[in-house]
Amino acid sequence: MKQEIMREITPLTQSDCFMLFSRVKEKFDFPLHYHEEYELNLILNAGGAKRIVGDHVEEIGDAELVLVGPNLYHAWFTHKCQGKQIRELTIQFHRDLFEDRLLRRNQLSFIKAMFDMAQRGILFAPDTIERLLPRLLGLEHKHGFDSVLELFSILHDLSTSRNMRLLSTSSADNEQPNHHSRRLEKVFTYMNTHYSRAITLAEVAKVANMPETSFSRFIKKRLGNTFTDSLNEIRLGHATRLLIDTTHNVTEVAYKCGFNNISNFNRTFKKRKGCTPKEFRSNYAGSRIFI
Repeated sequence: MKQEIMREITPLTQSDCFMLFSRVKEKFDFPLHYHEEYELNLILNAGGAKRIVGDHVEEIGDAELVLVGPNLYHAWFTHKCQGKQIRELTIQFHRDLFEDRLLRRNQLSFIKAMFDMAQRGILFAPDTIERLLPRLLGLEHKHGFDSVLELFSILHDLSTSRNMRLLSTSSADNEQPNHHSRRLEKVFTYMNTHYSRAITLAEVAKVANMPETSFSRFIKKRLGNTFTDSLNEIRLGHATRLLIDTTHNVTEVAYKCGFNNISNFNRTFKKRKGCTPKEFRSNYAGSRIFI
């Protein structure tokens, strides 16, 4: 049976440099998914679990470190893993955390090359994991500018490490819609600013300086989603942030994020994320840091 691939709406906002999430668990329970952000995953004590990155499937050892590029689907499954103390450290950061012109400087050429390779997923060598493990685990104890500098330093050391292995035979990124036209940037900025209130198609079409019908076709062609679906994804992104970063109840979260009907919020959330808002909050129990 073909497995459904879910688009994840991460809690990371444009105001954050990165998100770090750390927890200890007994099993993997997140479905096959993809998202816009880069993701660096450190997994310990999970020998026998199964990893899927793009078209690559493999049983993993007791320690692994994987960098997944934007829009490349991936997941880990319990499979044959018997461990009861699986340690998972996930770092997500925006694809534009480093501006392209900056990445083209000589001193960052290795990081640029690594990001390009991450479109297929990168598995780092055991000696690289051993060398960087204390710094990766220590990252959650750093704050502010120091944490950003440490992440940049870790990424540089990863980019110059030996014996990294590409996983998927092809990149999924080119198959995804291009989100970066100036018109779309204006539209997404507007929707991200006003998501908490009612927003109409006519209102956003005016921002894009297009007739409603033309704008509706435009956004469907460029994003693969309708205007309503795109707006809901923005709202759900903010909702996931509130669910794991505040004590607001689900109803409060729904209304703060522009959903005026709790049933619609629960239904839309489960359809997009594969679980209810309460289940999502429970799954994300653990330490999380937004920088």
